[in-house]
Amino acid sequence: MYEPLMYFHLVTVVPCIFLGAYLLLAKKGGVTHRTLGKIYMVLMVITAIISLFMQARVGPTFLNHFGYIHLFCILVLWTVPTALLAIKKGNIKSHQRKMVLLYLGAILIAGSFTFAPGRYLHELFFGENFFTIL
Repeated sequence: MYEPLMYFHLVTVVPCIFLGAYLLLAKKGGVTHRTLGKIYMVLMVITAIISLFMQARVGPTFLNHFGYIHLFCILVLWTVPTALLAIKKGNIKSHQRKMVLLYLGAILIAGSFTFAPGRYLHELFFGENFFTIL
């Protein structure tokens, strides 16, 4: 069951790498920003929920399932609704801080952990099979 979840996780999170970067750098507040922001937030929540069902395979675990990486799920599941609430209340600064925190924590930091030895992406990009693909 792990592999289908992992691939679904990748399908939902990879677009967030690019969407999030674009949203952080592009003009704010327009229709495009709001539309892409909604897509980004939905994908991030789906990614976090999928991740909760994926057993940690590297490092110590809690309840023989959750690892430190799962803390980023909590970050996402807290940040997305509070960022939405902030923008609905007109608190732009709070919304911006939360969205930067979301991207840095859930995309850049958590994403960098996916390249740790023992993880699928590490094997894919740095394992011996990578060089046979080229």
